[in-house]
Amino acid sequence: MNQAKSRNNSGKTQPMVQPDTHNLQLIPWEVNEGAVFERQIRLVVLFALAVFVVYIFQLWYLQVAKGPYYRNRSENNRIRTETIQSPRGIVFDRHGVPLVENRPAFHLMLVREDVKDTETLHSVLQTVSALSGKSLEELEMVLEANKSKRRFEPIRLIADIDRDTLAKVEARRLRLPGVYVEVVPRRGYKFSGTAAHLVGYLGEISEEELKKAAYQGYQPGEFIGKGGVEKSLEAFLRGESGWRQVEVDALGRHIRSLQERLPIPGRDLWLTIDLDVQRTAEECLKGKMGSIVAVDPNSGEILAMASSPTFDQERFVRGMTSEEWKRIIADPSHPLLNRAVSSAYPPGSIYKPFVAVAALEEGVVSPTSVISCPGYYLYAGRRYRCWKDTGHGSVDVHRAIVESCDVYFYTVGMKLGVDTIATYAKMFGLGELSGIELPSERPGIIPTRDWKLKATGIPWQKGETLSISIGQGFNQVTPLQAAMAYAALVNGGTLWTPKLVHRLEAADDGEQDVVKAKVRRRLPVRKETLEIVKGGLVGVVNEARGTAHGIALKEVALGGKTGTAQVVKMGENVNRKAHQRALPEHQKDHAWFVGYGPAQKPEIVVAVIVEHGGHGSSGAAPLAQKVMRKYLEKTHPELRGREDAGVSTVEDDGD
Repeated sequence: MNQAKSRNNSGKTQPMVQPDTHNLQLIPWEVNEGAVFERQIRLVVLFALAVFVVYIFQLWYLQVAKGPYYRNRSENNRIRTETIQSPRGIVFDRHGVPLVENRPAFHLMLVREDVKDTETLHSVLQTVSALSGKSLEELEMVLEANKSKRRFEPIRLIADIDRDTLAKVEARRLRLPGVYVEVVPRRGYKFSGTAAHLVGYLGEISEEELKKAAYQGYQPGEFIGKGGVEKSLEAFLRGESGWRQVEVDALGRHIRSLQERLPIPGRDLWLTIDLDVQRTAEECLKGKMGSIVAVDPNSGEILAMASSPTFDQERFVRGMTSEEWKRIIADPSHPLLNRAVSSAYPPGSIYKPFVAVAALEEGVVSPTSVISCPGYYLYAGRRYRCWKDTGHGSVDVHRAIVESCDVYFYTVGMKLGVDTIATYAKMFGLGELSGIELPSERPGIIPTRDWKLKATGIPWQKGETLSISIGQGFNQVTPLQAAMAYAALVNGGTLWTPKLVHRLEAADDGEQDVVKAKVRRRLPVRKETLEIVKGGLVGVVNEARGTAHGIALKEVALGGKTGTAQVVKMGENVNRKAHQRALPEHQKDHAWFVGYGPAQKPEIVVAVIVEHGGHGSSGAAPLAQKVMRKYLEKTHPELRGREDAGVSTVEDDGD
């Protein structure tokens, strides 16, 4: 054995003992730990390898096996939410005849996001122009007007394309990326032009209207009511739009619907007008400017409301150019103006019955009081002439109404004064808004002393009362006011609010809201006074000297009052007939007539105004008779087939 030597602390050398390595053994736990570690490494490697294989397989499956499918879906398919317009409510006449319906309209739409670049967009517009006949400039103007829209928002390129254009577009859809056809309900005016002012028309909502609270929730491009009941009852007729979530391809074609909420249709509207009476009124006004209003005096229901000239409602639905719109606006005949409610005229002699009511009620005259008419009324050294130059002689209130004596009403008017006359005229609803469900109604004017001072700064002159007494001067009333006032006169003193809507009906469940007639006021006028005045009105038509004797019917007694409203003031010593003949058409007198029938139990009141129509007896009364007869034929068969009325037989008639 080898021995090593070592030194201790004392410096002496001592032998070092070496360990015996032959007898050493490994401890068991060290061997087990190594095996476990090796197994763990192998498992990790195997797991990683499996994940890698799965990953590689999935990549191969997605990119190779299913690559074209998913690439096509990712590039071409999109989810869009589309608005589903609600169909507007249908408008019927009182007998259920539809005046306004809905039809399908096909709009050509463009989504710019689906068009790759500017060059492709230009090519699409060129193709659309060739297919539709629209110029490229028009289409580019549409894009320019909608440039503020986001690229994924649809733009209406062309509204309401025809069937031929639709077929051409559908056949070339593959060459029109971003273009698709939208189908929406569109207004259809079955008798376009008939009751146009009353029903109204639709037009695209403007930017100014979109800012108004009344149109909150509306979208650019929507059509809204622009006149008549289409406008005033927009909230009921419009309904509530729905929506649809759809999947579309790159060409804008629908692949499938995902979900949707159906729209709620607008409420159907039943009007009080009678289509037959309405058409008769419009036929009477053909070629004339004016208005005819027919009402039921027992309920205030509007039976007809015609204004002439009229207009084609379909032109607005189809769309018109700015030049066409400018021509309509510049038309001196104002075809869009509803003369029944938006035009006020001097009432002329149709005003006299209300002056008669005031005179009788105030005790200025009695039914038997007589006033002499020499053909003029002398005031402040000036002669105010009667329409009959030779005068009427001794006249009581009955004869004054029948023959429309100006001098009689000059006399009682001066005794009453302007303010008292105004009190009674306004009592009958003249000079104030009627409350009808139509836009743009004018109140007219019934003057008083205070009114003139505020309006002009000049005090009332007593001589002005003379003109007021015969319906001239500052007086202005609408045809609707005249009809409602006479209805109150002949029905016993009840002034109704005009009723145009009979009921509203829900299209989905048939729920109905019937609109009740509304009384504006009960007139504080004695029945005896009303009967006296009504007797005069019956005499106007049925007595030989009545100013409307020419329209009398043998089968049914009518009543009414003629009126001639001066447009140009006549000189003091000028012959009335010669003056009228010398005037150009636009300066001739307006012709008025307000009539009713049957005389004893009125069922209809008709007010007629013909602008520059001359005498009321010849220019307006025959028209009113036709309208009344058309309505009364339904309850009085004996009137059917009777010949049209002639004209007044009163010689030298000035009314």
